[in-house]
Amino acid sequence: MTGQKREGPKFGKLIGASLGPGDPDLITRRAWAALQSGARWLYPVKKAEESSYALSIVERGGVPVPADAVELVFPMTRDADILAKAWARAAEQTVELLGEGRDLVFLVEGDASTFATFGHLARVVRELLPQVEVETIPGVSSFAAAAAAAGVTLAEEDETFAIIPAAYGVEVIDHLLDEFDTLALLKVKPMVDEVVDLLEQRDLLTTSVFIEKVGSPDERIVRDVANLKGEKVNYLSLMLVQNPKRVRGELRRGCRKRKEAVDASAST
Repeated sequence: MTGQKREGPKFGKLIGASLGPGDPDLITRRAWAALQSGARWLYPVKKAEESSYALSIVERGGVPVPADAVELVFPMTRDADILAKAWARAAEQTVELLGEGRDLVFLVEGDASTFATFGHLARVVRELLPQVEVETIPGVSSFAAAAAAAGVTLAEEDETFAIIPAAYGVEVIDHLLDEFDTLALLKVKPMVDEVVDLLEQRDLLTTSVFIEKVGSPDERIVRDVANLKGEKVNYLSLMLVQNPKRVRGELRRGCRKRKEAVDASAST
């Protein structure tokens, strides 16, 4: 018939399902529903046909992996050319699958909005397919789970808390120790010896804790972090450092200042 608008192809939705850092009991109900919604699974690997940590979380939860699940390769390298090509391939593959009209659920260890592969993938897919619908399902982050497992409070009342990759170096960490009450140092593996030396210099060894593969069957918590020097640790590790000696500046409490201004004007 003439005069009717022809609809374009219907694309599936891209869903980033946060699974938490390792314990399948930390998968949210919303992520659990997405896994069993009939959407096709995508999961990240470092090399083709290699095991996927994100996939293993779901498997430990007792959910069978669909036969049509698709791996996307994200190599562990700092080579910009290799990374760019890998990201382009993964995004193009995702767009091709979305073109089949079926939703895709991308498995994300930890939280999809925090140092996760999904954010970059979704951004590149949007560049290739601006009309695509993207949903991000939040989850438990590694540092939140690590704090709970170690019995550490990340921040109380007016305390401050910062999350940084340890690769920024000890100079940056040293500076931030004076600015924040608690630091979560992520991906601490290559920096363990240097960080331990700094904590010893700052007399913060007793208020620091190392957590490896939190929530997984291989979880390890080390409170005597000085013993980590010279040890090879897992990539999925972090350190929580608290500085109880930090000197805090004066807080500006807006409500209090407004009340004082009202009281002052009323008395004139």
